Amino acid sequence: MDKRMPVNLRSEIGDLEGVIVHPPGHEVENMTPKNAERSLYSDILNLSVASREYAQFSVVLEKVTRTFQVQDLLADILANEKIKENLLEKICRFEQRPDVEQHLLELSPQEGARQLIQGVVEKKDNLTKYLSPERYALRPLHNFFFTRDASMAVLDDVLIGRMANDVREREAFIMEAIFDYHDLFKTRTVNPLNRKNLDPATSIEGGDVLVARDDILLIGNGSRTTSQGIDFILEQLIQQKEKERHIIVQELPHQPESFIHLDMVFTLLDRGECMVYEPLVVKTNKYQTVHIYIENGKVSSIREEENILEALKGLGMELKPILCGGNKDPWIQEREQWHSGANFFAVGPGKVIGYERNVYTLEEMSRHGYEVLRARDVVKGRVDLDQHDKYVVALDGSELPRGGGGARCMTMPVNRKPL
Repeated sequence: MDKRMPVNLRSEIGDLEGVIVHPPGHEVENMTPKNAERSLYSDILNLSVASREYAQFSVVLEKVTRTFQVQDLLADILANEKIKENLLEKICRFEQRPDVEQHLLELSPQEGARQLIQGVVEKKDNLTKYLSPERYALRPLHNFFFTRDASMAVLDDVLIGRMANDVREREAFIMEAIFDYHDLFKTRTVNPLNRKNLDPATSIEGGDVLVARDDILLIGNGSRTTSQGIDFILEQLIQQKEKERHIIVQELPHQPESFIHLDMVFTLLDRGECMVYEPLVVKTNKYQTVHIYIENGKVSSIREEENILEALKGLGMELKPILCGGNKDPWIQEREQWHSGANFFAVGPGKVIGYERNVYTLEEMSRHGYEVLRARDVVKGRVDLDQHDKYVVALDGSELPRGGGGARCMTMPVNRKPL
């Protein structure tokens, strides 16, 4: 009997059966003001505080589902010498550091996994390396606690991200190897980099890809996912000739950085409800919403829609929007969106996790019937989530939001029960 967990992701809100996470480690600390921007940060996180906040998040997840950690999964597959050699060769070739490969081959699986994530310190054994300001031969993966981006489950497959910035591409290599080789998972990976003649402008990140229904994908088109990346996904769906598919594309601003992905302005909460950043998703603006309809193995139509909600309504999926930051003050909406106020992660229909700091957003959710439960009370056993039908678990969040993401960003779900 096959005991592997099949990848099965046909909604954003089905009861969660398994999720991959990565607690922030020393890779977050291995950053200075000089390299923070290169590392895609506008600030440097306090690791001790971020770790406490993340530990709270982890405990909440462990109470409702099975969780897997990236570093443990990576160490498991590095125990196989052939897999280890293949992965290290690919990483060192891409990062143009073949001289580091032998060092990594000699490490234990656990230490190798740690260094691949936290960084490989440069051995200053010649003049060029001695004079170089770089501390690392392979740089730390500062962003890896946002496990959403480097791989994304779509139906039965895992789409491997083509990261917009090369500093994150090692994350995608690691996630591809985990899904290809770990005996815990049963799936097929699809990686744009394995395609011949790939358009170099192709980039796809998981924060931009939402599975609204088994026949509907919502995809953001902005600074991290390009039109060429969306065309790659489109080509994969066209190959499923017997299926009708819909892709609803939402254009996103490239600035400010809080609009980095679609899930920073739109997430699904329940069967009939979603969280939206009203100025971009609902109100009239210059950013297009485009509906691509695939039928009989070809694109049947491409047309502009009024907005995401109207496009979904036309497909029989009517959603009531709940407004990030409430509906009284656009400045409050803007401020709470900046701190991931629209970025919620569902562990089941109407059961979601978000940041406590976005008080106006939580008040709006409360008005729509969500019980606001403090994560610290869940962790300490004062609150039993099984006793609540519709809720939002409010996480402590002073440091984690400063990394530029919320609960959805920090999770890579692999299996959900069908709705």
